[in-house]
Amino acid sequence: MSHNYFFTSNNDVRIPPIIYGTAWKKDRTAVLVEQAISLGFRGIDTACQPKHYDEAGVGKGVSIACHKLGIDRSELYLQSKFTPLNGQDPERVPYDANARLCEQVAQSFQASLKNLQTTYLDCLVLHSPLANQLEMMEVWQAMEQIFNQGGTRQIGISNCYNPHQFKLLYLNAKVKPTIIQNRFYADTQFDKTIREFCQQHRIIYQSFWTLTANPKLLAHAMVNALAKKYQRSTAQIFFRFLNHIDIIPLTGTTSTSHMAEDLAIIDFELTTDECLAIGKLLSTQ
Repeated sequence: MSHNYFFTSNNDVRIPPIIYGTAWKKDRTAVLVEQAISLGFRGIDTACQPKHYDEAGVGKGVSIACHKLGIDRSELYLQSKFTPLNGQDPERVPYDANARLCEQVAQSFQASLKNLQTTYLDCLVLHSPLANQLEMMEVWQAMEQIFNQGGTRQIGISNCYNPHQFKLLYLNAKVKPTIIQNRFYADTQFDKTIREFCQQHRIIYQSFWTLTANPKLLAHAMVNALAKKYQRSTAQIFFRFLNHIDIIPLTGTTSTSHMAEDLAIIDFELTTDECLAIGKLLSTQ
């Protein structure tokens, strides 16, 4: 993959067009992250949530790959998350569960820096919204403080599917969200309203579970026809389409061949008409 192709957030942070996701990798995390970087991935997504992520394994994989390949930290986009208590394994909470929310955020962030063997993050993401708006803003303000102190280059939110809630966060935040990372699927109408808001405010939309959540779309005759035309997989066609409509997909594949295919999505272009045709499919799913 060319390392000259990036998306740029509203905070002028460059983000690769596809990001390697590290959830559910367990004891294979370090090896898979090393392989991903060695093949060309420069964006890595993780979380300070031992329930689903081995963040220290991510850090180990990053360190080994950078040492072997001579890659500088500045060449990577490292993104981690603060996961509220209700999303943590009660037996493995990576911060003091009895501390104030702002302290939990700070402790989680410091744990992420240690795990990832870095002095800063390229993005700190709130893993999911809090139901209580006051608590939500307390967490966000703690993340803003980390940003203001130079600990992270930008902040964002994940698993936020309510357009009103997202707009309210944007309006109330002193440091605006630059990233939203959601599951991209039909049950939420592919976040059409949220994505329109993102385009208006130069917020980057990242999609996860992009392939597993859309089997019917990937099996559609038109997508398969495009795959045949371009001599690509249907996954590559869909990922490339997403880039064309300003979405950065995450891929969590454990297959080196699929990693290479995912990185190759920038090696071809879909036409405007082809993108419009795939876009129409989204409304029929």
